[in-house]
Amino acid sequence: MCAAATFDPHPAQTENENYAMSTDVQPTNANYAVKNVETVVASRDVQARIFTLAVGEVIPWHFHSETTDHYFVLSGTLTVETRAPGGERTLGVGERYHLAPGNAHAVSNHGATDCRFLLLQGVGRYDWIKA
Repeated sequence: MCAAATFDPHPAQTENENYAMSTDVQPTNANYAVKNVETVVASRDVQARIFTLAVGEVIPWHFHSETTDHYFVLSGTLTVETRAPGGERTLGVGERYHLAPGNAHAVSNHGATDCRFLLLQGVGRYDWIKA
């Protein structure tokens, strides 16, 4: 069983820190907590992370100024809610979805088992703005 991981949407990054790989990311000062976050790649313009959401976990409403979110479901089901246009989309294993910059959204696991998904974000300066 994995310990809960917290996620800091504003990671510190230095000049030489263009690539990072971790199997157990647990940053501090998080805006939310999820079961696990594994950073695959993190650079100034692109991020790739594998998230695990336990049943009922939610990544709260937010948006990004410059980056597009690309979701790829690896296991379980992922629910993505948007405000403009308003709607809810539930994705299963093998399905993908993307959100353009400026589109407020929340992500959650309403399924019966853990949900794992790959999140690719880019290209552009990363930010996480509460919506």
